[in-house]
Amino acid sequence: MSRDAVPPPVRLGDYRPPDWLVDTVHLDVRLHPTAARVLARLALRPNPEGREGSPIVLDGDDLQLKSLSLDGAPLAGTAYVVTPQALTVLAPPQRALTLEIETVVNPTANTKLMGLYRSSGTYCTQCEAEGFRRITYFPDRPDVLAVYTTRIEAEREEAPVLLGNGNPVEAGPVEGTSRHYAVWHDPWPKPCYLFALVGGRLDRITDEFVTATGKKVELGIYVEPGKTERAGYAMDALKRSMRWDEEVFGCEYDLDVFNIVAVADFNMGAMENKGLNIFNDKYVLASPQTATDADYANIETIIAHEYFHNWTGNRITCRDWFQLCLKEGLTVFRDQEFSSDARSRPVKRISDVRLLKSHQFPEDAGPLAHPVRPSTYREINNFYTATVYEKGAEVVRMLKTLLGEEGFRAGMDLYLDRHDGDAATVEEFLACFADANGVDLTQFALWYAQSGTPQLAVSGTWDAATHRYTLDVAQSLPATPGQDHKQPMVIPLALGLVGPDGRDLPLTLDDGSNAERGVLRITAPRQSFVFRDIAERPVPSLNRGFSAPVKLSSDLTTADLLFLARHDSDPFNRFDAAQTIALGHLVAATAAARAGADLPVPDALVEALGATLADGALDPAFVAQALSIPSEADVAREIGVDVDPDAIHLARTRLRRAVSVALAPELEATYARHAPAGTYSPDAASAGRRALRNSCLDLLAAGGTPEALARAQAHFDTADNMTDRFFALAVLAHAAPQAREAALAAFHEQFRDDPLVVDKWLALQAQIAEPEALERVRGLTRHPAFAWTNPNRVRALIGSFAGLNPTQFHRTDGAGHALVADAVIDIDGRNPQLAARLLAAFKSWRSLEPGRRASAEAALRRIAATPGLSPDASDIVGRSLE
Repeated sequence: MSRDAVPPPVRLGDYRPPDWLVDTVHLDVRLHPTAARVLARLALRPNPEGREGSPIVLDGDDLQLKSLSLDGAPLAGTAYVVTPQALTVLAPPQRALTLEIETVVNPTANTKLMGLYRSSGTYCTQCEAEGFRRITYFPDRPDVLAVYTTRIEAEREEAPVLLGNGNPVEAGPVEGTSRHYAVWHDPWPKPCYLFALVGGRLDRITDEFVTATGKKVELGIYVEPGKTERAGYAMDALKRSMRWDEEVFGCEYDLDVFNIVAVADFNMGAMENKGLNIFNDKYVLASPQTATDADYANIETIIAHEYFHNWTGNRITCRDWFQLCLKEGLTVFRDQEFSSDARSRPVKRISDVRLLKSHQFPEDAGPLAHPVRPSTYREINNFYTATVYEKGAEVVRMLKTLLGEEGFRAGMDLYLDRHDGDAATVEEFLACFADANGVDLTQFALWYAQSGTPQLAVSGTWDAATHRYTLDVAQSLPATPGQDHKQPMVIPLALGLVGPDGRDLPLTLDDGSNAERGVLRITAPRQSFVFRDIAERPVPSLNRGFSAPVKLSSDLTTADLLFLARHDSDPFNRFDAAQTIALGHLVAATAAARAGADLPVPDALVEALGATLADGALDPAFVAQALSIPSEADVAREIGVDVDPDAIHLARTRLRRAVSVALAPELEATYARHAPAGTYSPDAASAGRRALRNSCLDLLAAGGTPEALARAQAHFDTADNMTDRFFALAVLAHAAPQAREAALAAFHEQFRDDPLVVDKWLALQAQIAEPEALERVRGLTRHPAFAWTNPNRVRALIGSFAGLNPTQFHRTDGAGHALVADAVIDIDGRNPQLAARLLAAFKSWRSLEPGRRASAEAALRRIAATPGLSPDASDIVGRSLE
C-alpha cells in the first residue's frame, strides 16, 4: 500500500453508536497450523440508539469465508456482500437474530502477530486493537460488549494445553480422533479486543489466592517446557498485585481462575485479556543468573499493570479507541503506585519522570505530538504511545494532587461503581471526580485535549522590609501539529520555601490562607503568589515530586540549586537540583565542544555529588540515581534545535571523566562498602545496594585508569548474578575496548542458548558509541542468534541502535539512518506494527543540525516512497514529514 492509500482519518467528532449490538458469542475454534476453522455464532439485536433499518456490517482482515447462515438457514449470495476486509448482511430482519459465520485462517503464515498466530509452535492470539477481525467477521469496536463461550479443539499431541477467557466449563477427547477440546465461559461482557485463546505444549506453575471476601482463585502461569523455575517471581508479583488492588482501590478479582501465558513472539509487553493474560516471555521469566534487578522490577510492574486492567480496562472499558488513555494512563498510574509501595517511592518517582522526559517530552516536541486523547487517527496501533501511557498517568496523578488522597479515592470509587460494565469516556471519568468532590474540572480537561509540554517560568522576590516573598509564575504551551493556539491549563505546582537552616517554612499566603497541601493552582497565563511572615530569604523548591509534567525554568542560581541538592526535604527535587546543575553545564560544554574548546566542571556539581555520596542516611538506590549524569538524550532535549550528537557525547564523556577523577576516593570507598554479602535477592533493598555499587564502578571506569578497568574486569569475572555480570560487561564494552571482545565472547558462550539473555548481548553491542558500531550491527543481523521475525531480537539490536546510540544512528554520512530505513522497509511487509515502532526513532529528526537533518529526511522520504508500505508505517512517516 502506498502512502496515498493510508486509510482515511477516523475522527472523534464522528463517533456514533453501533447499529447492532451483540449479546452473546459462541466460538468453536478448531486449531490447525495452516487452516484453523472458526465457527462464530453471534446473537445480535438492533441497537435502539443506532440507525433504524441498518444492515449488519462486520469487520474482517484477510479472512476466508466458508459459510454464512441467519437463524440456522444459509444466506443466499445476493443477501450479503463479502470481501477479506468486511462482511455486510444487506437487509437483515430488524429484530434479535443469530448469525453463524465460518472462516478459515492460517496461524503459521500470520507474521503480523495479530489475531490467531503460532509462536514457537504455540497457538495464541493478540486482538488489541483490531486483531479479532483477523479471526472472524465481527463489529470490531470496543463499545460492543458480549458474553463469550469458547470451545477450543486441537491435536492433543500438538496442544495438550487449551486455555480461554473466563472459567473452564468442560474438557475431554474428541471421540474417534487424536484430538481433544476444552470449553471456557466468561460471564462478564467484554469487547472483542479482550478475547484470547492459547493452545500448545506448555508447563505451568500453580498457586492459589484467597480474596478479601474469602473466594479462592486458582492461579496459573504457563511457560515453555523446562522454564517453570523462572516463573516464581512473576507468581509472587501477581499475588501481591491482587492483594494491593483490594487494599488500595477496593478491587476484588471476579473469576475462579487467573492464567498467564508467556510466549516468545509478541509485538507488545503483555495483554490484559480477561482471565487469560498473554505476556512477552521477557516479562515473566527470571532467575538470578539470567535476569537483572531491572528485569525483576519490570516483571513486577507489568504483571501488576495487566492484572489491574481487570477493573480499569476490562470491567470498565473504552467507548472508542480515542479513549485509550482512560484504561492505559489510569492503569499506568495504578502500577506506578503499586511499585512505589513495593519499593522506594522517591526512587520510583525519579525513574518514572526520567522515562517521561526521555520518551514523552520528545514526542510532545516533535511531528508526532498528539493529545493524551487524540481527536483523530489513521492507524490506532500507532497511538500506543508515551503520551497516552506515561503522560496519561501524569494527568491522573495531577487529579490526585489537586483533590487529595480522600477526594481522589472518592472519585475512583464512584467511577468503579457508576461505570462497571460500561464502555466509558474521558468525560464520564472526570465527571465522577467532579461529582464526588463538588468541583469543576472543565479547565482541567484541557490536559486531555491539548498536546505539547507546558512551560512554566517562575521567579521569586523577597522583601526584607515586609517579610514577604512573591512568586511570579507564567505558563505557556507551544504550538504543536494541528494546534496553533492553546488555552491556559490547570497546573498543580507543589512547592516548599526552604529557609537558611534547611527547613521548610510555613506557607501562609498574604490573604491568610494556606497553600493547600503545599500546592499552588496555576490557572492563568500569569499569576503572583505572596507569602507572608518570611523573615529571611528562602530558596523555593518548585514542582516537588514532579507534581505536573511541565518544563520548568526559574531564576534559581547555581548556589540555590546546590543548597537544595544538600537540604531539600523533597527527595525528587534534591535529585533534580543536582541534575539541573549538570544539565546546564552539559549544554554549555556542548557548545564549547562544537567550537573546539572545553569547559571546566563546576565545583558546585562535584560538591553536590560528593555530599550525596557522603550522606549515609540516604537510600542507596536514591544515591545511585543521584550519581547518574544526564543522558545524551536529556542534553539534546534541553538544547532543542541544531543538535550535534557528537558534541554532546564529547561533553558528557569529559564530564564523567572529571567527576571520576574528583570523587575517586569517595567512589572507591562506597564501592567497597557495598560489596555483596550473602546470596542474591531481588528485593528492593538488595537491588539498591547493587545499584549504588555498580554506579560507582561505572563512574570510576569513566576515569579510564588501569586500576578502574581492572576492577571492572574483576567485577565481571567474579559476579554471581546477572545484574553484576551484565553491568560489568557494559562497563567493559564502553570503557575498555581492549577487554571488550573477550568479555563479550565469554558472555555469549555462557548464555548462547538463552534468547532473552542474548537479547541483552545484542542490545549492548548496538549501543557502543564508536564508528565501528554500524558494521557490528550489520554483522550481528547475520548472527545465528538473530532473527528478523522475532520482535524481541529486532528491538534488541535495531531498536537499541536507533534509540540508544545517537552518535551512530545520526552519523554525518547518513549510514545510520539508511540502516534503520532498510530495516523498516524489510520488516514492514511481515510485521507492520514492529516497523512503525522502529520508525519512532526518527521522531526528533527536525531538531538535528542541518546535515544530519537532511539525511534523516532523505531516509524518511525513501521509506514513504516504498511501494506497498503498510498503513502503520505510512501513517508514522507521513506525520513525521508533514
